[in-house]
Amino acid sequence: MVTAARTVSQIVVHMAVAFVTLYVVTGSIAFGGLAAILEPICNVIVLPLHDKLWERIRKRVDEGEANAQRSSPAASVAA
Repeated sequence: MVTAARTVSQIVVHMAVAFVTLYVVTGSIAFGGLAAILEPICNVIVLPLHDKLWERIRKRVDEGEANAQRSSPAASVAA
């Protein structure tokens, strides 16, 4: 139950920040409301793509480190 409350709280904070930011910039409640609705929708679309990108980067880094360890002189001496 706490996890659900925390998630809802985070969503409300994101929406409030988006609303207040655009309201302050434009003075328009309509634009602030639009930003508050669009921001979570954009996050749902973009964040999984962001996570996949970082998974690829992490995999490449791990492969590079593994290759470096296999080809280093210290690895040959230890074997």
